[in-house]
Amino acid sequence: MPRRRHVLAAVLAGFVAALTITGPAAAKSGGDLRPAVIVALGDSAASGEGAGGYLPGTRGEGGNWCHRSAAAYVHHTGLAARPVNLACSGADTAAVRFGSGTHYTEGSQAARLAEVARRYRVTAVTLQVGANDDPALTATGIACIRTFVDPTVGPCRDTIGPHWPQRLAAMAPKVEAAVDDVRTGLRDAGYADDDYEFVLVSYASPVTERMGLLHGAQGCPYGRADAAWGRTVAFPQLSQALAGVAERTGVRFLDLSRATEGREACSHPDPADEWQRRITVDPEALVHGRLDAIGLHLFQESFHPKAAGHAQIGGCLGEFVRGGAGSAACEVGADGTLHARATAPVPAAA
Repeated sequence: MPRRRHVLAAVLAGFVAALTITGPAAAKSGGDLRPAVIVALGDSAASGEGAGGYLPGTRGEGGNWCHRSAAAYVHHTGLAARPVNLACSGADTAAVRFGSGTHYTEGSQAARLAEVARRYRVTAVTLQVGANDDPALTATGIACIRTFVDPTVGPCRDTIGPHWPQRLAAMAPKVEAAVDDVRTGLRDAGYADDDYEFVLVSYASPVTERMGLLHGAQGCPYGRADAAWGRTVAFPQLSQALAGVAERTGVRFLDLSRATEGREACSHPDPADEWQRRITVDPEALVHGRLDAIGLHLFQESFHPKAAGHAQIGGCLGEFVRGGAGSAACEVGADGTLHARATAPVPAAA
């Protein structure tokens, strides 16, 4: 009898232990039955601005202009059956962090991620943020358009270019702080850092100097030299700054700076062949402040990946995560689609 009691006690103890493994640690043992999700955090590049098909509640209702698209890349990774998009157009790093107040009526993305993480099993998180901090990509783009509309204004590569490295240096610690808050939110939800994949994502250049003769009238009102600066300097340097953040914080990094190369706005006679959206408003009205509130929100769609671009980026992201490399760059392959080219080796097993 004593032996049977010990055996029964051991069985019961194991059963109770199995019941208590309900958090992310159970995922590794196959005991977590919650639906697996991939979560996208960040700004318009992640929310799906420009891709159309914006989800109800993010199309201006009640002041929410997050413009989350059903075509956003988080829906195309194949990494989890249930994608969750918490990214919001116009978000900066403060909108991701705890205690950030609200952005377009929504609170901290890190806090909302923690709520999702308690309900679902988060297997991957992407963060694409920083462009709306010191780089001020929207204002930079408008400055380049202003130069084209008013030739008396100096080229943006000359007025902004010399200050670009300092802007990126000021941005980097803010992105690091956002990464730390995302990690903290998941730890508070019971996750260890290796329970999920964390990918910091950079930005694809929407512009190219390889445009048609009438590019200004066709939706790309900026000079070739300024576009060349954007494609070959501004966006690659932005990616380099974010790669440094990823290295310092120990997360994976996906470089998108060349992701839409050859498919940028005005790179083809037919816009349908492009992965980036051309300008969506009258450039004269934009630079002279004549757009109303609706017009300004319409302008948000300009120079963002279209649905086709998001599908390509999502496929590359999924390929990258499954491949296991520490960092990679999404580049167009011989088959005409994006692939993840590893730029850092697969981390050695612990």
